[in-house]
Amino acid sequence: MRLLLVEDEASAMRRLVRLVGEHFGGRARTRFSTLHAIEEEILAADVVIGAVLIPGAAAPRLVSRAQLSRMKRGAVLVDVAIDQGGCFETSHPTTHADPTFEVDGVIHYCVANMPGAVPLTSSYALNNATLPFGLALAVGGLEAIRKDPHLAAGLNIHRGQITNAQVAESLRQPYKPAQTALAA
Repeated sequence: MRLLLVEDEASAMRRLVRLVGEHFGGRARTRFSTLHAIEEEILAADVVIGAVLIPGAAAPRLVSRAQLSRMKRGAVLVDVAIDQGGCFETSHPTTHADPTFEVDGVIHYCVANMPGAVPLTSSYALNNATLPFGLALAVGGLEAIRKDPHLAAGLNIHRGQITNAQVAESLRQPYKPAQTALAA
């Protein structure tokens, strides 16, 4: 089996490459997702997982229709980035009730809100990941955001000013850094 994982976060990619390698015992080929590697690998891949996230912005289109038309028939594209518009040119959102469609003999799985397939597990995971931040905000309010760069990085709007550069760009609105907005 050949698997290509398309992801933009280098550390997450290294971790996932290691985990995939361990899981498949060396039977899955993994590479970092440069444009050259994508072009080269999708032609032989059985499964391509698009897991690209640019917070606050649409996912970049990393596989074109022309590239897709040269893929193996029966190959599968899984577009995890579909909630941000998808990273394959041929992607469009699907549902858990009707999860797949075919383009040029390539199966697409583009379910928006994929974690909804396992709601209890995904709710526990989300709560475990976000509870410390929620508690910090509940206890410290705006001061917690001023002191913690991770909380500040999650701030999108403060007093009507957009504090996330990607959100401002996507809306074509002025951007003000969080620390500047919070100081006012």
